[in-house]
Amino acid sequence: MAESNFVDYVKIYCRSGKGGRGSMHLRHIKYQPNGGPDGGDGGRGGNIYLRGNHNYWTLLHLKYQRHVFAEHGGNGGRDKCHGKDGKDVYIDVPCGTVVYNAETGKYVCDVTYHGQEVLLLKGGRGGLGNFQFRSATNQTPRFAQPGEPMEEMTIILELKLLADVGLVGFPNAGKSTLLSSLSSARPKIANYPFTTLEPSLGIVGYHDRQSFVMADIPGIIEGASEGKGLGLRFLRHIERNSLLLFMVPGDTDDIKREYEILLNELRQFNPDMLDKHRVLAVTKCDLLDDELIDMLRDTLPEDVPVVFISSVTGMGLNELKDVLWRELNSESNKLQGIIAEDNLVHRDKDMSRFAAEMQAEGEDEIIYIDEDEIEDLDDFEYDEEDTDD
Repeated sequence: MAESNFVDYVKIYCRSGKGGRGSMHLRHIKYQPNGGPDGGDGGRGGNIYLRGNHNYWTLLHLKYQRHVFAEHGGNGGRDKCHGKDGKDVYIDVPCGTVVYNAETGKYVCDVTYHGQEVLLLKGGRGGLGNFQFRSATNQTPRFAQPGEPMEEMTIILELKLLADVGLVGFPNAGKSTLLSSLSSARPKIANYPFTTLEPSLGIVGYHDRQSFVMADIPGIIEGASEGKGLGLRFLRHIERNSLLLFMVPGDTDDIKREYEILLNELRQFNPDMLDKHRVLAVTKCDLLDDELIDMLRDTLPEDVPVVFISSVTGMGLNELKDVLWRELNSESNKLQGIIAEDNLVHRDKDMSRFAAEMQAEGEDEIIYIDEDEIEDLDDFEYDEEDTDD
């Protein structure tokens, strides 16, 4: 089977550029035997930025790019020549990408919109040449400042799809069929569990040329929050959805119980997901008669809107779109932002152990030093550069 082009998880090593060292040079030319210091400053190292790009929809372009290096700054030269600044590196990522530190699991940043630039690693500042240290009492300084070292970090990039409506349900609940009926998306549909192995997006048209985006993720089973099935691999894709559409087949023995199981899995994965608006769709209702549907209404949860639909016959689809549009545009429903978790939650980590470790360590804060900040000039080194020229 050909490998899928959908990549939502990559780990890469990033390293910024180190600053160039300052030059320790004394000017010796004809008629000026005591020309004095003229060593130039070193150039700064290149920075590494993350940049949102809506032309990408997966992390496929970074899958085989395991190392990202920025250019080092050039060294200073004679005649007060400034070293060359290192070239900055921009890593383009799709909108909705979350970045974690791979070693500590700490949240680093979040790229949510096109053109957003986030400084990931700052390049080292260049060292000052001996020309900068001349004074009345030290007219011939024989030292220069070294450049600042580079920064390095191994990061994990996780893609979380941005959509208005997220479909939540057990395998074979009719999620892919509904998406294909309401939009032009053509996800794989078959009569076996976990037919959908990667998320699918579709644009659902509404009245007056309006539309909203619907996301279909692989089916959830009991224990998905602990890693069973495809659990942790795709649950994060519905963290950014403004509205959750729960789908339970009408031929299920206990519709309310299955709905509560799905709700509990979301609660175990991320309790904040329960703050989102929810709609319950009872699917495959072409197998039920009107009398049975009326009986089922009394057994369903009362805290969410319920719609009986059939994606094959089109039953209830217009009503479903009306309910979804009303819930999406209600005043109390706002698009939930990504929660900056202290611990990394993904398919390769044990969440309980990581949560305990992060709680014991306390919160860490990433601080960037401003280039205009006054630097400490007490740490210098001698430069063995030839001074006879």
